[in-house]
Amino acid sequence: MNVRRLAAIDMHGSRGTIRRRRIILAEFLVGVVLMVTWGGWLVASANGFGTRAIGLWLVGAGLNYAPLSLYALALMRPGALDAELAGADIDGELRRYTVLQLWVFVPLSLVAFAVRDTLARRRAG
Repeated sequence: MNVRRLAAIDMHGSRGTIRRRRIILAEFLVGVVLMVTWGGWLVASANGFGTRAIGLWLVGAGLNYAPLSLYALALMRPGALDAELAGADIDGELRRYTVLQLWVFVPLSLVAFAVRDTLARRRAG
């Protein structure tokens, strides 16, 4: 699972319009802010274990949008998205990453994948 590639494919979609890039960037940014805020509020104000657990899940899933947001911001630079997807089979990757994006619902999974990839890049070069 490559989180940067997920962000790039999601931003490009089937046509690669600037409008889609902006919408996806907004989705990622709003996702992290709203989910973490709402989850934090639930954790702080919950009386029962179930509500607190939902709050913790919201915080963890919301934090998955943080690396997506950072990559999306980097890919908004002129030419960055095109360079990331140069030579890619967009349709094939769209099908693949449509399924893989379900990892966003597993708390902190995309954070862990992004950290793993960052550490691997640092070791390699």
